[in-house]
Order: sequence, then structure tokens, then C-alpha cells
Amino acid sequence: MGDYHVHIHPHGPYRGTGPLPGTYPVDHIDAYIEHALVNGATEIAFTEHLYRCIESHDVLGEWWRDDPRRDLADFTRSYVRSERVLSLERYVQAVVDAKDRGLPVLLGLEVDFFPETAEAVVEFLDPYPFDVLIASTHWIGAWGVDLADQRFEFARRGAQQSYEDYFAIESQLAASGLFDVLAHADVVKKQGVMLDGVPYDLYEELAVAAARGGTAVEVSTAGLHQPAAEMYPAAPLLERFHNHMVPITLASDAHVPEHCGRDRDKALALARSVGYTERIEFRRRSGRLVPLD
Repeated sequence: MGDYHVHIHPHGPYRGTGPLPGTYPVDHIDAYIEHALVNGATEIAFTEHLYRCIESHDVLGEWWRDDPRRDLADFTRSYVRSERVLSLERYVQAVVDAKDRGLPVLLGLEVDFFPETAEAVVEFLDPYPFDVLIASTHWIGAWGVDLADQRFEFARRGAQQSYEDYFAIESQLAASGLFDVLAHADVVKKQGVMLDGVPYDLYEELAVAAARGGTAVEVSTAGLHQPAAEMYPAAPLLERFHNHMVPITLASDAHVPEHCGRDRDKALALARSVGYTERIEFRRRSGRLVPLD
């Protein structure tokens, strides 16, 4: 079984441990495999963030520029500048080298979805030998919906409107058919802001969009370790994905080796509880269904 959402570098400034940003020591790559195997994952897909790569500047553009909330725009401009310290070329080469050494790894990428640039992004990435592209909605305009430093925007916008804005973009992503897997499909809840009731209408719309777009969804344990304290997606949303026969991958969203494959038993239990018996695996962006366990 695979862990299909793994990052090689953590976010934020370098803290003196692990490899320097943009470097890929062999022993660091190997450590991810070792921890994955201990936690029951027999292959991993590295999925570095595209926006963190210097090559993404021209194709993604400055998505925050036109947001009327200048505090959000100013924060995001500074945040992206500090985060964009990786090289796509060096990252791809490091994972290809690991594959050539016989390690059970896939070359993936996590792509932030912006409707106005999505097709250009796919065209830009086409020459690279990716096995899987996962995609996510982290920003609504200049607002980083999952960033603790911008949690205040929920109060200013209202929780209901925030969820509606998020799921509108996420449904566009799912329906586009441009990417292979939805990453942390309900990450809008990450900072612990929940609605009073289950938004079944938003969940149904997203599940239908994913089915129409042929887009899979990951069952991710990362949310268990965030203020939301529950997996992505929530059980009622995963039920709707299953109802519409949307396939799943399993994911940890690890940013350090020790978290690779973390809480895998809980992801499997959630998937089985709503009826899943299969998952999808990818090679060169072609998927096939295999037994869940």
C-alpha cells in the first residue's frame, strides 16, 4: 500500500535540523522509506509543493495581487517569498535518482489550484515524468485558509461563507479533470473552525464534481494532528465520495520522515467504514484499482 502525499522539506525557516532547503541527501530520502515500511506503507509518492519551487513564479503568477483585503495580500506576498526556496528541477532529479536506485517511490507533485492558471500549470508540468499529481485548495484569493496566521479571516468573512467559498473552488478543481487526486479535500477545517451542522449540500456537490472529473480523493491522517483533530475528509464527506464511486488513495502529508505512513490503520478503518474495499494506484499518471489491503 502506498502513502501518496509526502513532502521532503518542512515549511517555515530552516531550524538547523534535517537537510538544507533544496537539498536531497540520499540518507534523508532513505529515511522516508524506512519509516514508511515500519508503518505499513510499501511505496511512497513524494509530492513537493509546486508553489515552493522557484520555477513556479511565472506559471502561477501573483494570485494575491488583486485581493481587496490588503492585509491578506501583503501577508501572502511575504509568505510565498519566504517559502519559494526549492528547485523543481533538483527535486525531480532527486526522486528519479531514488527510483533508479530501486526504491519504492513515485514522482508526484502537490499543485495549488487557481482556476485562471490551472491549464497553463498542467501544460508547464507535462514534460516531467510525474506518476501522480495531487491538487489542493489552500488559497481563496490572498487568503490562506489553512494558515494559523490568517485564521482571523473566518470571523471577518463568517464560517458559513468561508466554507461556501472554499468548496466552490474545490469543486471546480475536482470537476476540472486536470489532476489525479484531491489532497485533504476539506482542509478548510484545519484550524478548528467548524460549522454548526454538517454541510451535506457542499459535500454532495464536491463528490459529484470529483466523479464527473474522474478525480480521486485521498484519505489523509494529517488532520488528526491539527486543531481540527479529524481526518481529511470527514466521514460524511467520504461517504459521499464512496456513493459516487470516487476512488481513494491513502496519505499522511508527512513533512519529516518520522511521519511517513503515520496512523495508517486509522485511515484504513475510516475507508472501510464507509464501504471502500479498493484504492487506486498510479504510474505515469495512469491509475488502476487494487485491493485496499
